[in-house]
Amino acid sequence: MGIKVFKTNLIEKEFEVQALGFLPERIESFELKSIAIFAHGYTSHKGSLLTWASRLVEEGMPVMIFDLPGHYLGGFSEVSNFQSFKESAHALFYRAYLNLFLACSVHDDYKIPNVILGGHSMGALLALKALELDGFSSLNTRAVCVGLGLLAEGKKHLFASNFYKSTLNLRSQLVSPELEPDKLFPWIREEKKNLKLVNKKVHFITGIDDIVVGKGGTLRIGEILIEQGNQVTYDMPEKLPHHFPEQASSFIKKYLKKENLF
Repeated sequence: MGIKVFKTNLIEKEFEVQALGFLPERIESFELKSIAIFAHGYTSHKGSLLTWASRLVEEGMPVMIFDLPGHYLGGFSEVSNFQSFKESAHALFYRAYLNLFLACSVHDDYKIPNVILGGHSMGALLALKALELDGFSSLNTRAVCVGLGLLAEGKKHLFASNFYKSTLNLRSQLVSPELEPDKLFPWIREEKKNLKLVNKKVHFITGIDDIVVGKGGTLRIGEILIEQGNQVTYDMPEKLPHHFPEQASSFIKKYLKKENLF
């Protein structure tokens, strides 16, 4: 199957970021069941999710991957204040959906039955927040979250250890100053603890060897969502290190195929 790649910009309030869309070459010959939109993790870029897009579009599913604001590996956009990022970054999923939907539409009354929102680490958290956007309220949405978990109360984050201090110093220079770790990490933790979702399907994929998420981290965040009445499933392969999200592509494909979303 041929693949068509197109470039686009996503604009949400003060943010403008770059995105890549992936379409089956002969999209008019397919009866689309689903489209997918993915965002990367902290200090990373959309290229880290290229294998996700290529695996799914080979099955006939259109995909869009995009850069988050203030992440220099994806572009030199800045975040003027952290409050704007907190309020609006997740809304880029809906902008991506609109762009991808337009690229897929072959008739005025065209409908896409399923929309998959997902990402890696922080991108996965933003995907969960995006599920509750008003624009998605009339659509059949679900989330696929790779490398996302919640530390036990009182446990020190791995990145706060002396071992990772130099690594984090480098990574903090790869993002806008407003996204520096001392601001971002406490916010991420609180957002995980205070997630509010109702009647959604969420699939977690976390490697047992993911030392950033840590033992039991994904189950902890899953329990929060289950208590709110969401349908939560898990895939925990033996080997899926946190810093190699591209290796999650086969697990994402397997899950979506099992759910009959191709």
